Amino acid sequence: MISSTARRLVLSSAFRRSLVSVGNRTGTVYSGSRLQATALRTFVTPSWSTAMPVKTIDVPTMGDSITEGTIVDLPVAPGDYVQTDDVVVVLETDKVSVDVRAPEAGALVEILGEIDDVVEVGSGLFRIDTDADAPEQDSAPMPEKEETLTPMSGAPEPAPAPVAAAAPAPPPAPAPAPPKGTPPPAPKVEAPAFMGQRSERRTKMSRMRQRVAARLKEAQNTAAMLTTFQECDMGNLMEMRKKYQDVFVAKHGIKLGFMSAFVLAATAALQEIPAVNAYIDDEAQEIVYRDYCDISVAVASPTGLVVPVLRNTELMSFADVEHNIAAYAEKAKNGTLALDDMAGGTFTISNG
Repeated sequence: MISSTARRLVLSSAFRRSLVSVGNRTGTVYSGSRLQATALRTFVTPSWSTAMPVKTIDVPTMGDSITEGTIVDLPVAPGDYVQTDDVVVVLETDKVSVDVRAPEAGALVEILGEIDDVVEVGSGLFRIDTDADAPEQDSAPMPEKEETLTPMSGAPEPAPAPVAAAAPAPPPAPAPAPPKGTPPPAPKVEAPAFMGQRSERRTKMSRMRQRVAARLKEAQNTAAMLTTFQECDMGNLMEMRKKYQDVFVAKHGIKLGFMSAFVLAATAALQEIPAVNAYIDDEAQEIVYRDYCDISVAVASPTGLVVPVLRNTELMSFADVEHNIAAYAEKAKNGTLALDDMAGGTFTISNG
């Protein structure tokens, strides 16, 4: 016969085991003899990479001894959707130009820099969300087909609206006849204006261009420079000059020389290759392209050769060049050549 105390112990242990079994199924914990219930709460806290897989793309290695580069172009902007291998950033160094491409398709979240910023190798360059949905391409709407209504047979056609009779135009007044014995006025000949548009264009120098310019200047300062001579067949020019000399003098009042041909040939070359007519602004690190041609020519003077400047030769003809050179030669002979006449040339033709 079981005593009351033993019976209470058996019931207590059985009750405790049943509570633990129920607690495992319901998520309630019971500890000790005292029934302490604690609700088990599960917080779903997804990681940032799971909720929004944003990847940071670093500046790639661009070669030995290259530790940094300059952002020179940003073909896309934050918010744009890029495909795999699309160019996102263009970097330029002293030696190479590198296109940094998107490793995966996604939406561009942020570009960690702007144009002309210097970024180091291994640093973050841009961030891309690879879990973003590609934008849907809007299909062009089909043009609506216009229906043409065909009138039924037998239907009366609308009568045309009556056209008002146009009033007869008045006869033109006869032009006054010029008085007899008076010759017609001669057309006015405008003097050519050589001071045309003298604009300049500035282009930012890249890091590679700056390094090349510095190395070329260093080579000029340290290495021996060589002057080359290229022979040219002047037969056609001499034949033209001999054939049209008298006609040229009768029309323009000045002889046709060789310098006018040299000036116009050099002007045509400068317009074809603008880099020859440009210069480098060291402070702004820019290339300044001149849209005009100012060519310096050598003129003899009692004290030696001087080099005045022919302004805006792109607007001159053979006769204009010859007249300007003759005017400078007269100034040099009389000693009235000013310093402004010899300043600002963009190209020089020398007889040395």
